[in-house]
Amino acid sequence: MKGILGKYLLLELVALIMGLGYFGLKNFHAPESSSGTQTAKPSFEPNQDGFKSIFDGKTLEGWEGDPTYWSVKDGVIVGEITPETKLEANTFLIYQEVLRDFELKAEFRISENGNSGIQYRSERVEGVPFALRGYQADIDGKNTYTGQNYEERKRTTLAYRGQKTRINSQPDGMSIDDYEERNAWKGLNLESELGDRDELGTKIKKQDWNEMHLIIKGNVLKHYVNGILMSEVHDEDAKNRMMSGLLGMQVHVGPPMKVEYRNLMLKKM
Repeated sequence: MKGILGKYLLLELVALIMGLGYFGLKNFHAPESSSGTQTAKPSFEPNQDGFKSIFDGKTLEGWEGDPTYWSVKDGVIVGEITPETKLEANTFLIYQEVLRDFELKAEFRISENGNSGIQYRSERVEGVPFALRGYQADIDGKNTYTGQNYEERKRTTLAYRGQKTRINSQPDGMSIDDYEERNAWKGLNLESELGDRDELGTKIKKQDWNEMHLIIKGNVLKHYVNGILMSEVHDEDAKNRMMSGLLGMQVHVGPPMKVEYRNLMLKKM
């Protein structure tokens, strides 16, 4: 009898241990590995200031672009043209979310001959892969244009670096090409000077890391570089302005170049 009772208690103990193990395994989720099964995804929770990362530092998850020109190396997004990969049309790495009012902080570094920019409130160009049309915070390696507001494939320059402008509509019955002169919009009205264009350019480090901070709210578009307001546009052109659209980064047609982006932080308002 004693032997039977001991066996019974032993069986109960084994069943209890197995049950606990089952419930523990049931609630366990293995992290995904790079080989393809499950892997731990990065946390995109907002920080105390309300900004969240939109780049995980390892992959282009959440983005779309031509892998010939875009990749991730050493924790940064790299856009590059080589002698073997000539470009026939500007190409973009496109964030897969439509944005309206937002702030974006991003660090960039660009080669001397580089030409790039951060596109926002933009739309796709029909028939051209990975092409966008809309507002752009301009970036170039020689710091001639970095910080200005240039509207890609539309109204061209809306504010040069050092300008606060107001953009008005032009008369009906004319095409956008009729409104543009010397690569600037005829409806560009200078409200005030933010500083000397060349002097502001000295605040941007060449071939080194800089921070672009965009504050886009309503029809007011502000571009900061390294904490300095470089351009401000008040877009009153209801016919042509965009109040929402896509975000992206550009590699521009031209000689071999490289642009890098890191620490991309977004706050929607």
